[in-house]
Amino acid sequence: MSVRKVLTFGDKFLREKAKDVHKVSRKIQDLVTDLLDTMYAQNGVGLAAPQIGEGYRVFVIDVSVGEEPLNPIVFINPKIIKKSGATISREGCLSFPQAFTDVRRYSDVMVKAMDRKGRSFVLEAHDGTLLARAIQHEYDHLDGILFVDHAINRFEAEEELTKNNLPALEIDKMLDEPELEEKINDLLESADTEEEIEDAK
Repeated sequence: MSVRKVLTFGDKFLREKAKDVHKVSRKIQDLVTDLLDTMYAQNGVGLAAPQIGEGYRVFVIDVSVGEEPLNPIVFINPKIIKKSGATISREGCLSFPQAFTDVRRYSDVMVKAMDRKGRSFVLEAHDGTLLARAIQHEYDHLDGILFVDHAINRFEAEEELTKNNLPALEIDKMLDEPELEEKINDLLESADTEEEIEDAK
């Protein structure tokens, strides 16, 4: 259909909670096409409807790399039904051009959703793979949560935003995640070398 404008951090719409899709209509199918077109045009791994100003619980992901064929996955009305483990994820976002920071994520997730034809499916992603992290990242967008809200180092996140001429970190939006934080601290303590710490990411 068309490549849409991606809203950037600071736009209040990114903090809105998206609404459920009641029918996978032509409008929703066109939205999916726009999301995919926009994601590929921006060389992204995932994109959620709120990022293009559409308040629906829809996102798309494609974690194919290099010469691999495109493998888009469409999630409509997704629900994360299981999550466990912990990992450190170095993330960016199309709504935060050029900004990256380390965030807390679960390493294993199970998600239930509908595809673009309205068929229900369940997908599992494990071991902190890009797919596991991308599912959590895009799912957050549907609830007005942004990746910087999970930042491990607030000061690094603030520096990245400043360096890339983005608005200041919204401290009141940052998430208190004691369970994840404890698991990640255990990961870091058990990693004896810098190389192992990088592997933990």
